[in-house]
Amino acid sequence: MTETGVFEDAEALASHAARWLCGLAQGSSGRFAVSLSGGSTPRRLYELLAQADVPWGRMHWFWGDERFVPRDHADSNYRMAREALLARAPVPAANIHAIPTESLSPEESASAYERTLQHFHGAGALVRERPLFDVTLLGLGEDGHTASLFPGHPALEEERRWVLAVRGASKEARITLTYPALQASRETAFLVTGAEKKDALARARAADRTIPAGRLRPVGALHWFIDRAAAGK
Repeated sequence: MTETGVFEDAEALASHAARWLCGLAQGSSGRFAVSLSGGSTPRRLYELLAQADVPWGRMHWFWGDERFVPRDHADSNYRMAREALLARAPVPAANIHAIPTESLSPEESASAYERTLQHFHGAGALVRERPLFDVTLLGLGEDGHTASLFPGHPALEEERRWVLAVRGASKEARITLTYPALQASRETAFLVTGAEKKDALARARAADRTIPAGRLRPVGALHWFIDRAAAGK
């Protein structure tokens, strides 16, 4: 199933996405796993979630990718999510599963995070019938990248590993979930704002495999939450 919602602006998009995610969490039972997106677009969503009435004690928080910088660095996806959400809500520390970026090489970090995911999942292999995440939030770059899967990078072809180190695609190394892990979600939502994303958005929604976002094939429902500027309306 694919759903598209077009909203007046980024604030309306964030409000809708917060209600949507809260509804899913409130209607669930047992553990509820969320893979967070980085960048600036989801910050307002996280701020709204921090004020929500959700089952914090059984919600677990993961990251789809991370810049290989210290956790207190301005570019850290962990830092952004912590400031906007995790430090402002009653989230148990044991439920926060950040990507390690200190005292390890990028490759060691990727291997460690893969072990974290596998331990949480209770298995070393992914099967369509038992998704890794309940919700995966993703962004979209102007070049069509999502998470830290960039055009032309060998990570796009990975079919076995769940997490990889990505070097050479940006100024710093990054850690990213691969397609097998990103696709293993009951609900996947792209959050896209801004006219500069219009072309990449059209190509991604058309499943254009020449850009990374267009190659994603989630096992569950796919949602496009976009503002009018990105939609070209």
